[in-house]
Amino acid sequence: MSERLTRIEPIEIPLLEPVHGLKSVTGALGTPEWWPTGSRICVVIAQASAAEDPLLDALQHRLSERRFLSLRFPMPYMAAGKRREDDLRVMRRTYQAAVAVLGRDPTAAPAHVFAGGMNIGALVAAHAAATHMRIEGLFFLGYPLHNKDETKALRDERLYRIVTPMLFVQGTRDEFCKLDLLRQVLRRVGAPVQLHVVEDANHRLRVLRRTSKRKNEEVHAEVHGALESWMANILEPAP
Repeated sequence: MSERLTRIEPIEIPLLEPVHGLKSVTGALGTPEWWPTGSRICVVIAQASAAEDPLLDALQHRLSERRFLSLRFPMPYMAAGKRREDDLRVMRRTYQAAVAVLGRDPTAAPAHVFAGGMNIGALVAAHAAATHMRIEGLFFLGYPLHNKDETKALRDERLYRIVTPMLFVQGTRDEFCKLDLLRQVLRRVGAPVQLHVVEDANHRLRVLRRTSKRKNEEVHAEVHGALESWMANILEPAP
């Protein structure tokens, strides 16, 4: 894979007001070769933490190789090294600010934006999308439907307000999202939904060697394939 095809650079995302003393958070912008020619598709991903994530790193490189612009970024509390999550309003505004950064240069702005996130980032993406962001679709990597093994209080309210197509990528060993409960929720969602189940994967969409014969690199390819196929079907639906 050539260096030009995987040019990933830091980008500052300004915050509406300082949070934890920060005026911005630093994201990673993956720019494919010859951007902005072609379909001009961008994928926005809110991270699960400030730490490096092998899945998101592999996903961003694969997207760049396939000529998608990509942006991933942390929430303010992650960037500040805090453990307590920010108020959802703060995180929602951060997500909206990240999407707005893509339009700063009109000559290079994407024509199509797919928004999503991983774990807490997925929840924030759902809240941001419910405020009528202009996006083609919404994807969730390990959506946190409930607290660990506590299934009475579900984080499903925002999902019923979303009108854009949604993709859920969930592991069979996810303790924060029981698949039977998620399927019940999705049957009540009004927007088009698709569920892709990753066998043996946990909440971070990782597999453990002692419990699975699969490799995490296989999961990375599977997640990318599910995401790209879903986006293609939205932009060019089958006749």
